[in-house]
Amino acid sequence: MQKRTFLSMLVAGAVSVPLSSHAAWAPSGEVSVIVAYKAGSGTDVGARLLASEAEKFVGRPLVVNNVPGADGKIGWTQLSRAKPDGRTIGFINLPTFTTLAVLPHSPLSTSKIVPICNHLKETGVVVVRADSKWKTLKDLVAEAKKNPNLRASTNGVKASNHIAAQLLARSAGFNYKAIPYGGTADQLLALRQGEVQFSCAKIGDVLKLSTGRSPVFRILGVFDTKRDPSLKNVPTLKELGYYGKWYGSARALVAPAGTPPEIINFYVNAFRRTLTDKANIAAHERAGLSIDFLDNKQLAALIKEQEEFSREVTKIF
Repeated sequence: MQKRTFLSMLVAGAVSVPLSSHAAWAPSGEVSVIVAYKAGSGTDVGARLLASEAEKFVGRPLVVNNVPGADGKIGWTQLSRAKPDGRTIGFINLPTFTTLAVLPHSPLSTSKIVPICNHLKETGVVVVRADSKWKTLKDLVAEAKKNPNLRASTNGVKASNHIAAQLLARSAGFNYKAIPYGGTADQLLALRQGEVQFSCAKIGDVLKLSTGRSPVFRILGVFDTKRDPSLKNVPTLKELGYYGKWYGSARALVAPAGTPPEIINFYVNAFRRTLTDKANIAAHERAGLSIDFLDNKQLAALIKEQEEFSREVTKIF
């Protein structure tokens, strides 16, 4: 009798169901993934690979939306202003995002985003064309000391690869001319076409173009304290007596500020499953991409660390 009474009350709406008994949050439609660089860029390639692999764990299509321009500021501003309902997430690049965020009057701020997870960690490298007369980084540095008009392409003013060029130049004691482009893809095209003499990028951006029978680029140095397994014959900047620490970029997923915790938790778990999936790991290895999963709390600590680094590194420009 009591059971019938309870059911009748439930149907009539007189009994409220506790929130804990509700189904867990999941997106109700396709998810927009904002990439602040053009299609074909390093960030875009990694984002599309992750989006395709994550769909089975998210349960809805993840659609990469390229919003390039202003060294990433346009896309990241759009991301931070999106409705915090879980239907829009996006990639940020560290330290580019934090470096731009600490500049005066910047539209960007770490307070306008919520961490989800880190996707990739990419080590910086110094590259020239494969047919360049400079066979070693020592050769390039010696030339740069004699000729301060050497040109280096960057992925934007004070963006990650510009910072790398500055770290190299300052530690090696030479001057050069930095030529900004809209992103890594355009930056490397400029090097390929001979518009500049050298560049700094990430291993994943240039590895495939620096090996094989007809390489396009030659990698002269790695921003690390030990040699990379995929580049055993390429010295680190540290062993050459230049910049003595690891430097590179992290590519991470975030949501607009105000996104509820249950939505963030859903994505953390979905991407954790994706980035530990054997098929996905193999797909990343084939693409030359190094997975470095960090959950939302670990990513929050990394963003804070990178913000402090950015405040210091802006002093070298």
